[in-house]
Amino acid sequence: MRMKPIALATLAMAALAAPVQAQETIKVGIILSYSGQFADAATQMDNAIKLYVKQNGDTVAGKKIEFIRKDTGGVAPDVAKRLAQELVVRDKVDILAGFALTPNAMAAGDISSEAKKFMVVMNAATSIITTKSPFMARTSVTIPQLQEPFGGWARKSGKLSKVYTMVSDYGPGHDAEQAFSRGFKEAGGEVVGSVRMPVANPDFSAFVQRAKDLNPEAIFVFIPGGAQPAAFAKALQERGIDPKKTKILGQGEITMDDNVLQSMGEAAVGIVTAFHYDHSHKSAKNEAFVKAFNAAYGRNPDVFSIGGWDGMHLIYETLKKTGGKGDGEALIAAAKGMKWESPRGPISIDPETRDIVQNVYIRRVEKVGDKYINVEFDKVENVKDPVKERMKKN
Repeated sequence: MRMKPIALATLAMAALAAPVQAQETIKVGIILSYSGQFADAATQMDNAIKLYVKQNGDTVAGKKIEFIRKDTGGVAPDVAKRLAQELVVRDKVDILAGFALTPNAMAAGDISSEAKKFMVVMNAATSIITTKSPFMARTSVTIPQLQEPFGGWARKSGKLSKVYTMVSDYGPGHDAEQAFSRGFKEAGGEVVGSVRMPVANPDFSAFVQRAKDLNPEAIFVFIPGGAQPAAFAKALQERGIDPKKTKILGQGEITMDDNVLQSMGEAAVGIVTAFHYDHSHKSAKNEAFVKAFNAAYGRNPDVFSIGGWDGMHLIYETLKKTGGKGDGEALIAAAKGMKWESPRGPISIDPETRDIVQNVYIRRVEKVGDKYINVEFDKVENVKDPVKERMKKN
């Protein structure tokens, strides 16, 4: 039975009226899209959560960790908000976590703020999300965190002077376009043109031809994952654009999926992307993580997996720091400034913004043996979210 909408002020009162978790249980409410088009992302994240618990136990600081999972079915902020209300008022959770999608994270942020519940965003990447609640921290990434330094890198290290941008016409695409362009232009580069393409099933041929006519040194691309990267690579081939000659730059989604990358084949070789994690990252911690993930689930972890893994690490370590106290104020205080070595590399939680600080890896698709993989060849270290850095200055 669905709960009736609850006034936000009532949530705070309910949270205060509820007995402090004197019992030996910490309840974590996981909100993800377990069904619908984003179900695979939820599966990858939830598998990492389960693997972390399997490896580290289900008891922290003397408290048993209990998970309650809720399905939004997709982009559904109203549903996410209602589920967060149910978790706080009916299920008496101590922590909210998950959140693969920005609208859902934004909506649940209101509940976190009013009920004073620690909330860990494990994927949603729009910069402003963490401003919705002072009890929220993020263990994934922001799009500007990737693309603004990538723009600067393209001009300075990539030695590119002129670039054309092609992005999908929705929020993340706009964020990527603006961030990359800002970084590129501030470093002295010129954006010679731009186009925004339909999100759903675009015909890339005309857009690629328009870029080719301008003959830029490079084309920056942001499109969703799934089937679109292979269609884009095909359009590049058909229009005679060779990534080895005209640089193709993009966010990691275009070469993230193993199966899609293999289907792109030679058309992908030379594509350069910026991303915060790939299963091919070389480190002892990542090799162990990838091995365990494959043993448990028969596939490689991805960015959703690493967000879930590090989100669990943050939850466990904050509980250790508070001695098992589950109230939001204690947990967010413990989270601020926390540092650890993740499978992706060194990361930390900015004490001022509660957002993640991490390396941005520059990768190029290469053929290694009979496989096409992302090979890291450069990085920008300890990157903070540039949007919030500007906000602090203003």
